[in-house]
Amino acid sequence: MHAATAGAQSAPEPIRYTLSFPAPQTHYVEVTAAVPTGRRADVELMMAVWTPGSYLVREYARNVEAVTASGPDGRALDVDKSKKNHWRIATGGAPTITVKYRLYCREMSVRTNWVETDFALLNGAPTFITLADLAPRPHEVVITPASGWKRSITALPAMAGGDHRYRAPDYDTLVDSPIVVGNPAVYDFDVDGKKHSLVDVGEGGVFDGARAAKDLEAVVKEDRRLWGSLPYDRYIFFNMITESGGGLEHKSSTVLMTNRWSTRTRRAYLAWLQLASHEYFHAWNIKRLRPAELGPFDYENENVTRSLWIAEGFTDYYADLQVERAGLQTRDEYLEDLSNTIELLQTTPGRLVQSAEMASFDAWIKYYRPDENTNNTSVSYYTKGTVIAFLLDAKIRKATSGAKSLDDVMRVAYQKFAGPKGYTPEQFRAVAEEVARASRPSGSPRSKGPPSWITRTRSRRTACGSSRPRPRRPTAGPGRGPASRPATTTAASSSRRCSAIRRRTSPASTWTTRFSRSTTSACAPIDSRTVSSSTRTATRSRSSSRAASNWCGFR
Repeated sequence: MHAATAGAQSAPEPIRYTLSFPAPQTHYVEVTAAVPTGRRADVELMMAVWTPGSYLVREYARNVEAVTASGPDGRALDVDKSKKNHWRIATGGAPTITVKYRLYCREMSVRTNWVETDFALLNGAPTFITLADLAPRPHEVVITPASGWKRSITALPAMAGGDHRYRAPDYDTLVDSPIVVGNPAVYDFDVDGKKHSLVDVGEGGVFDGARAAKDLEAVVKEDRRLWGSLPYDRYIFFNMITESGGGLEHKSSTVLMTNRWSTRTRRAYLAWLQLASHEYFHAWNIKRLRPAELGPFDYENENVTRSLWIAEGFTDYYADLQVERAGLQTRDEYLEDLSNTIELLQTTPGRLVQSAEMASFDAWIKYYRPDENTNNTSVSYYTKGTVIAFLLDAKIRKATSGAKSLDDVMRVAYQKFAGPKGYTPEQFRAVAEEVARASRPSGSPRSKGPPSWITRTRSRRTACGSSRPRPRRPTAGPGRGPASRPATTTAASSSRRCSAIRRRTSPASTWTTRFSRSTTSACAPIDSRTVSSSTRTATRSRSSSRAASNWCGFR
């Protein structure tokens, strides 16, 4: 009893925020924070300068206005701006001080804040000023919605005492939990007894939310099958239909941006589904299975890693693949998108200049700051990472006679490295090599699923193996961002070449991409520093005889 009481007394006191929107048409949110001081003579407060998942210093403090502080008696306290994103407050020894500030919220992106007459989207990093020491402590949030707004939705756990009250166990969770306030359309579904919600803001009677929720349920089930379990208690798809684009991952939610016409055409809908699939796959790959450098976060400086080609590129590979596996797009549509990614890589001169690791390392200074010379000197870690994942998947399947695949690599890596430690590039490669060396026991089942339609040709003179159709339910599919990727083709030309993909772009023209193969292996072990050498030759061929993409077998 005494020990329990002592533990309760030593538990850190939470920071308590109140968010209000007295005039949302002005794009402001007003924040009041009750900050415990521990009776220190002064405290240092800070605001994050970037958002995890978006690797650029954004300087969120630029939108902070009118910072004031007062003691328990209401007396004003001195506030000194000590750094670009820091404020030092003389407390006078008060145990708790009240800090007030306003935030201008009119940047429509998945990482920033937007407030208007109809709704508010608030992200944690650009909203909440906290104690600079970042010592573990709860953060509580109470929301006062604007007049006419009925709902607030977030992945933060709800507190007792009424609506619009939430509690984050720590600052990381606060930053990782976006909040939407207004009157969104909400579509709920359960998988494994866990609640999932599609939260649509701005449907306008056009975006088909019911259809989208049904198809998201299929994607969730497919990812559940791949990973073996769902790692959260609840998950929210925030779908901001705001004529913008992009997506940002969080542990228990994601923010997507799209336009209201995304469900009107199959291609646009597939692009939206792929975007949602990409961000949802991050619930495992990056939010829990992460590069070692991405945690604990330094919210005031760049957090550099060489592994975004795994964290983002492999996720992009699975984004499209899981939509196909869920039966939401056809094999040929999937191959078309994969082929376009290969073509994009092959037609980017910078692929021969910048490795996948360096593309990851330089994300903070290059990826988000393109210029007219970008294509000549750099490459996207999304694009190059996707192609590496594709090659590695194919290599593992060939090496194990179909008993293992990249799915097994992801599962083993998750078992070994998910949690507080993370992985290094060397550790991830070791897992891939371990899985690829696994032999297929006699009578054991082959690795499931797409590329379940990958077939091996037995004759070295056979250009492409036939694929067995599998039942699919009609629908639509994917994309990481508004643009989807087209197709490429391939006819294998010798036993020493790794087949690629064939697609007809017009009655007269087809891209054929061939991956050079060494004399010792079809797709040599993947090394992010030298991967460009395995994707070197893109040649244009002519063909009018094929109307759909076909997978060529690995011999």
